[in-house]
This record gives sequence, C-alpha cells and structure tokens, in this order.
Amino acid sequence: MKNPMPNDHTLRLASPEEHRTDLETVLTAWHEATQRLEQTHEALRSEVQRLTDELEIKNRELARKNRLADLGQMASHIAHELRNNLVPVTLYLSLLRRRASEDPDTISIIDKIGASCTALDVTVHDLLHFTADRDPNREPIHVRELFDEVLCSLGPQLTAQAIEIEIDVPPSLVVDADRDMLRRCVLNLTLNALDAMPEGGELIITSVETEMTIEIEIADSGQGLQDDIRSRIFEPFFTTKHTGTGLGLAIVERIAEVHGGAVMAMNCPEGGAAFTIALPKRMAMRAAA
Repeated sequence: MKNPMPNDHTLRLASPEEHRTDLETVLTAWHEATQRLEQTHEALRSEVQRLTDELEIKNRELARKNRLADLGQMASHIAHELRNNLVPVTLYLSLLRRRASEDPDTISIIDKIGASCTALDVTVHDLLHFTADRDPNREPIHVRELFDEVLCSLGPQLTAQAIEIEIDVPPSLVVDADRDMLRRCVLNLTLNALDAMPEGGELIITSVETEMTIEIEIADSGQGLQDDIRSRIFEPFFTTKHTGTGLGLAIVERIAEVHGGAVMAMNCPEGGAAFTIALPKRMAMRAAA
C-alpha cells in the first residue's frame, strides 16, 4: 500500500529550536512571577514590621497613660490632704507671729517656717493642676492679649533678669480654648524660659499658622536642652532644678492634650530652646478685622 501524501491536517512535530523557545518563555514567566512574589513578600514584611512598631508605640503610650492615671488619683488625694492641713498651720503661724512681735529671732524662725509652707502650697497647687480631670471651658481668646497679661505680671522678674522681649503674635489671632488652662500653660513655659536665662537673655514669642494647626512658640537664648533631658522633660516629677515639683511641663502637656493639641520641645539653631504649643485649626480662628 502506498503511504498517504501529507496534507495541511497532518500533525507536525516541533523542532528543537521551538522547544527551546517555549522553555525559555516558561522560565521567563516563572522568573517574573517569582520576582513579583518576592516583592509582595518584602512589602508585606515591611508593612507587618511597621504595624508591629506602631502597635508597640501605642502600647507604650497606653501603659504610660494608665500609670499617669493611677499617679493622678494618688497625687490628687495627697494634695487635698496636704492642703487641708496647711490651712490651720498657716493660721497658727500667723497667730504665733503676733505673739512674738517683740522677739526678732522668733519672728525670723516663724518666717522661715512660713516660707516652707508657701513652697509646700505651691507644690500642692501644681499637683491639683496636674490631676485636674475636666474638659476645657472653651471661649475665644486673643493670644496677644493673653501674653501681654502674663508678661505684665512677670514685669519685675523680667526687669531684674535683664530679659529682652520680642513678640511676633498678630493682634487678630484668636484661639478657642479654656482661658485659665491656656494662661497656666503660657505662664509655665515663660517661667521655664526665664529659668534658662538667669544672667539675662532674649525671650522670643511667635505664632505660626500651618495648614492644620496654629502654633505658639516660646523660645529662650539659654544653653538649650541636652538630648537625655529633652526626652524626659514632660515626665511628671522630672526636673533638673534644685527647687520645683517637676510638674510644670507635665501640666503644659496635659493642657495641650485636653485641647486636642500637643506641645513640642526643640533646640534653636542659634542657641537656646523653643517650646511650641500646637492647637488644631478647628479650634483656632482669626477675629474679624
């Protein structure tokens, strides 16, 4: 029988060259898929690490807030007890001073005891401010007027320390905040700046409007903040001073937080330190000119 003649429907075997081409295509596709999987794996690994780091930070913040809450309750109880006992002590010292009016040495001792009681009362006052747990009673506040009021009350100290003042706060800047709280905040930061310039210097007060916040900055020309100190300055009871409670900056941070804002500390390029209070823009506005 004769072999059938080949036609268009006859199966044709691939040549070795075509086999090699198909294999190269498969290997290339496999390599590309492997690369994409490696990239996806690396992206997922990075995202997991980022979320892990973020969770660790949040856990530390939560633990810190829980510790502060416990500390606040204890400090509040102690502060009230101290204040209750300080009132009669101060009264008895006043009566004793009248009886010893003819004895200078006794009066001197009484005055020293009174000074100690006054210092203790300041500590109690700071404790009560730190542990106060209330929502801000917000009202429109002219920031420039508030600074003028605080600086006026500190006039004698500013003069005695030869402090030069530079203020760059628009008179029209108004912040929706608790007046007593914000005044305490501004006062604490200003006193902190003065403590950094015992031999005189420059106090610079400015305000900056960003896209999301209005920032109020208080800067001094002192020696600045060391890195190990800067990381701890907002911790309650941490202080580098011989006197003081170590609650001033902790109170500032607490006030900023209850207003939905934050406080930051940094060293100035030209020397000195700067503390910035940042308030969300939704709680800040400009008065009509």
